[in-house]
Amino acid sequence: MPAPVLFDSHCHFDFPRFDGVREQEWLRARSSGVRGLVIPGVRRPDWPRVQSVAQPDRGIWYCLGIHPWFIDQHGSADLDALERTLAEKPAGCLGVGECGLDRLHGDLGEQEAWFGAQIDIAHRYRFPLIIHSVKTHDEVHKILRAKRWQGQALVHGFSGSYQQAKKLVDLGCFIGVGGVVTHPRAGKTRDAIARLPLDSLVLETDAPDMAPAGVAKGRNSPACLPAIFQALVDLTGQPPEALAPRLLANAARLYGMDSGALAPGPVGD
Repeated sequence: MPAPVLFDSHCHFDFPRFDGVREQEWLRARSSGVRGLVIPGVRRPDWPRVQSVAQPDRGIWYCLGIHPWFIDQHGSADLDALERTLAEKPAGCLGVGECGLDRLHGDLGEQEAWFGAQIDIAHRYRFPLIIHSVKTHDEVHKILRAKRWQGQALVHGFSGSYQQAKKLVDLGCFIGVGGVVTHPRAGKTRDAIARLPLDSLVLETDAPDMAPAGVAKGRNSPACLPAIFQALVDLTGQPPEALAPRLLANAARLYGMDSGALAPGPVGD
């Protein structure tokens, strides 16, 4: 039986960890059933690198945004540049992000202003949002509600309670299922993921970070996605052959594409 077709909804494939081994890692991922991934942008200086790594015909897509960790490196001119770029609907660009909030890194008040500005840009140009949220799920929910957000959004690398996840799902957000669900100690998050509607879930690695069990810190790869998928199979009790197409369909809805185009077959190899 062929491997299930999987899609990595959030992977920093442009990061230096993959320099010199990027093609090897991509072929390794493809051989295990991974048919596509999305690279989020985190800083304006990195955007050209993100765009250069993307290969849409092979299923390697990207987003552009300003991550909350790096807002102090940016100014209003960078938001203007983000808007100008996205207004052109560049080939291969599927969303706005990675943007959001992080209670453990920097000033939340400043982050909220940058997050709000990127929500507005995504709304104007009808792009989905790729959201970083660390111990700020309630704040993210509040801001999205205040902005009357009605588009698609991914709360990536979710780690929180079922109640927090359900509020975000009820608002129309997708929940990113990453390496955390492979760790038995992450009981609260595993319970939350297991109880959520399957139609709200997408797979991701966040590689090279958020390593699944058995993978060294900083060595995560899109080739590790099958291990995360298997953990989700175990959590939900769903047959792999039934779950994989649902997760791919969810990613296609998130990014506003046909699943066959989003995750192309062997021709793109």
